[in-house]
Formats: sequence, C-alpha cells, structure tokens
Amino acid sequence: MANTLVKINVHIIFHVKNYGVKMRNEDLGRIFSYIGGIINGSGGMPIEIGGIESHVHILTTLPKNTSLSDFVRIIKSDSSRWIKTINKHYNKFSWQEGYGAFSVSPALIDKTGRYIQNQSEHHKTMTFRDEYKSFLKAYGIECDERYIFDD
Repeated sequence: MANTLVKINVHIIFHVKNYGVKMRNEDLGRIFSYIGGIINGSGGMPIEIGGIESHVHILTTLPKNTSLSDFVRIIKSDSSRWIKTINKHYNKFSWQEGYGAFSVSPALIDKTGRYIQNQSEHHKTMTFRDEYKSFLKAYGIECDERYIFDD
C-alpha cells in the first residue's frame, strides 16, 4: 500500500500519585484542555477528556507513528510539568507510573464519551479502585491487585 492509514480509538486512564497532590476542581477544565493540546501536538485526536481530582479518563485516537506507551508517557510527562506551573499547590504533583488503556470500537465512541463526561456523578457511587477493576474485568485483564494501585 502506498499510504499508511490508521484509526485506533483508545480509552486511557491514569491516577495521581496516592500520596501526592490531587488536582483541584477549579483547575480540571484547563488541565483537560491542556492534555487535549498535548494529544493534538502528538498527532492524536482527542475525543473526550474528563475525570475528577484523583484521575483522568482520555478517549482519543492513537497517533499512527507513536506507540501507546510513548504516547501516554508524553501526555503524562508534559501535563505533569505544566500542572506544576499553575500554582504552588502543585509543586509536588505527579502521576502514578502506570496506566490503563482499552480499545474502543467506533460503535462505542459516543457511549464512552458520555461515560467520561459523567465522571463526577459516577464517582458518587463508585470508587476509583472499583471502577478500574471493572475495566480490567470487562477486558479480561488479570493482575495482582496488590500492585496495581501502588505508587
């Protein structure tokens, strides 16, 4: 083929360090917007970005020339560096090392986007741990729970 044509939708989830600084509610909108800019600059297409003080959900296309691990590393390192400039509250801000990434079929883009938009409502009844474990179960990912939530 003469051209490389790719469209891979992915739902990425990552959490702030457990013993670190949480994001403030009033800063979430601009943090999510900044993450969208990182994704655009990396060749991805942000579809929906949301979350709450403790974690972020990103629905995006994966850039065709970047591995998933490099893409997430860029998002996390660039956003962490920028978040520290917002206010001294964030001087010790950092993301946990790991992340979850789940493929999303085109038929589920709208449903996944709504799920991300409703994070604050959703987390009134479900903890992040339970939410994350439900994703792992739904995707058939086995792991040792003792290690998935450690910093």
